[in-house]
Amino acid sequence: MTLTVFKNIESSLNDNLPFVCYRKPNENNISCFFQHDDILHSDKNLNTSGFIFAPFDDNEAPVIIPKENSRFIQEIYSETKNKNNINLNLNSLTSKEKHIKLIKKGIEAIHNKKLEKVVLTRKEVVHLKENKPIEFFKNLLCSYENAFVYIWFHPKIGLWLGATPETLVKTKNKNFETMSLAGTLAFQGNTSPNWTIKEIEEQQLVTDYIIKKLSPLCKVIKSGKAETVKAGKLLHLKTKINGTLAAPISKLIKTLHPTPAVCGLPKDISRKFIQENESYKRTFYTGYLGELDLFNKTELYVNLRCMEIKDSKALIYVGGGITKDSLSEDEWIETIEKSKTIKKIL
Repeated sequence: MTLTVFKNIESSLNDNLPFVCYRKPNENNISCFFQHDDILHSDKNLNTSGFIFAPFDDNEAPVIIPKENSRFIQEIYSETKNKNNINLNLNSLTSKEKHIKLIKKGIEAIHNKKLEKVVLTRKEVVHLKENKPIEFFKNLLCSYENAFVYIWFHPKIGLWLGATPETLVKTKNKNFETMSLAGTLAFQGNTSPNWTIKEIEEQQLVTDYIIKKLSPLCKVIKSGKAETVKAGKLLHLKTKINGTLAAPISKLIKTLHPTPAVCGLPKDISRKFIQENESYKRTFYTGYLGELDLFNKTELYVNLRCMEIKDSKALIYVGGGITKDSLSEDEWIETIEKSKTIKKIL
């Protein structure tokens, strides 16, 4: 089935024009913004209606594909089977020794009481036999029904794809909903696994931090119980948090990002540790993306399980939360499992 959406993606790539196409979790509508020109729009104040693509570094301005400067279309996509052969024996370049050294440095900083938690990440380079971004996007759509799946392009930035399980925030009028997501296990047929104390405590740290930071901005704030959720072949612990805002949505977004689930605790110290010790710039990985003030709603997601396509290479970004109970070898294995979930769509 060839939808108008895919033909438009092909045209925009050929014409070097910005666009984004995405599908929300558990929906079958693909929504798209096709920008009319190649201007790079940004808005640090978050006042523009459209699709926002924000970097991890909150000192840098998010990129916007503005509603008023784009054609918006929606189509139903109901393909459920991925017909492409999956080959996980892709040629990839990464350094286990280097990443384990970084993890050990993070654990040491926590034991020295400099940090409570830090999220450490790495970039894996996969050489592609064929660069077929539309096929990659279709594979993501078929593989991750309960994730926010997207393909995003700007000629002055690059091409990104992903399938993220994590909501940053949803708002309608003054009501909002967010989540704390932490802990990772490989799915082995059981959605009620035995979580370790390390994973439970890590997730609770994130929940407590979000509630503490958002409370001054809210008339009402509530949290539910931690539950296990499935994202592709992985399981995570999730707690829903919701309430009623007393402050503008822009203030809520700026307070939330970056969350402890992608940065650490305390936020400023862990961010400094990341900038000084990770050997690459995250750019848009662990940033956020989604609809900003669109049809009186905002719906943003954390940019996890994502990749950047450059020429004949896929740059895959993965990481994990480090706490006092972390074991460096286990944390390395967690990044391997996460990279497999995104590599399989290539």
